[in-house]
Amino acid sequence: MALIVQKFGGSSVADANRIFNVAKIVTDTYQAGNEVVVVLSAQGDTTDDLIAKSQEINPAASKRELDMLLSTGEQISIALVAMAIEKMGFPVISLTGWQVGMTTNSTYSSARIRKIDGSRVRKELDKKRIVLVAGFQGINQLGDITTLGRGGSDTTAVALAIGLGADVCQIYTDVDGVYTADPRKEPGAQKLKEITYDEMLELASLGAQVLHNRSVEMGKRYEVPIEVLSSFSRKPGTVVKEVANIEGLHISGVAQDSNIVQVTLQALDKGPNAFSNLLSLMAKHKLVADMVSLWESSPGESNVAFTIPQQALDLCLELLEHNQEQLGYRSLQVNDGFSKVSVVGAGMAENPEVGAQMFQALYQAHIQTHQVVSSEIKISVLVNKEDGDRAVHVIHERFLGLSFL
Repeated sequence: MALIVQKFGGSSVADANRIFNVAKIVTDTYQAGNEVVVVLSAQGDTTDDLIAKSQEINPAASKRELDMLLSTGEQISIALVAMAIEKMGFPVISLTGWQVGMTTNSTYSSARIRKIDGSRVRKELDKKRIVLVAGFQGINQLGDITTLGRGGSDTTAVALAIGLGADVCQIYTDVDGVYTADPRKEPGAQKLKEITYDEMLELASLGAQVLHNRSVEMGKRYEVPIEVLSSFSRKPGTVVKEVANIEGLHISGVAQDSNIVQVTLQALDKGPNAFSNLLSLMAKHKLVADMVSLWESSPGESNVAFTIPQQALDLCLELLEHNQEQLGYRSLQVNDGFSKVSVVGAGMAENPEVGAQMFQALYQAHIQTHQVVSSEIKISVLVNKEDGDRAVHVIHERFLGLSFL
């Protein structure tokens, strides 16, 4: 008998037919002799609909009250799936985040998990029940409901797997595993049987939307195997673990992130503290600068360019404009016309030809690169947004056809 944590996303429970499909997957796992804990996201576009309703009432609503509202979406899902499982004749119970002891900090809308008291879940499992848990939510030390932000249900599932000592955490999505590129856009994308935590973490942080990077970080830290599967087929998925057999490939995937904006500060004071003050200011407000370039524009002055997620732009501009005198820059520019395209692979550090082939493919396709960053496991380039899909395609085609891969 194994303890299995399963997570189903919003598209998996979008309507009655899909809810009964999820119920069948869960009960089949239970009938195979396993203990089953299931984490569910809100149905379909429920979270977006709830945000729209809040905007109608109060566009400046506090984050505490938004968390109170948004947490209801997952509660609807667990109740409906529990009803479906009840109808099928199986013992089941649905629990909210606070009922399973999911304790977080008090950063509303993007809370971090502090600890999990798994005693309630264990008690229900001992009663031979299937346990359904509302993802994306917890409770802080004040007794207030909090939400975990983007990818919160993935994070909930992996955290529960850790807290309960589960044998595996299965993440069910609308694709049947992790692919070498987005299979909805790249017809030549190939599904991987296995991938390392580090490779998956890079892909997740670089735009691949299969898993959220916070959940992968937790899985790596506590060595919880994560399996990515489709809720719409019964095909084997992709296992994320510490050591993976990548069957001779030196890359595990090509990812694209179009949800980025480049910010350029012109004539930044070249004093010793100017650049560090900029990074410290952003770090204080949880803003991560990526694709950073710093170059001298004139004696005593320099320009700095960096990319940030689109959703962080308003906060970033507010901080920069409010601290212009302290930072000592003359003007700033915003450019949302770029995409970041990245190649990820554990074998790249020992194979410099990967980078050479990547840039050759882009050059031959007449795709301009504006900026480059690299590490032992990835190479990322900034290209014009209209070239993003084509860049992924030519890079993917080049690597899949090379003998050295």
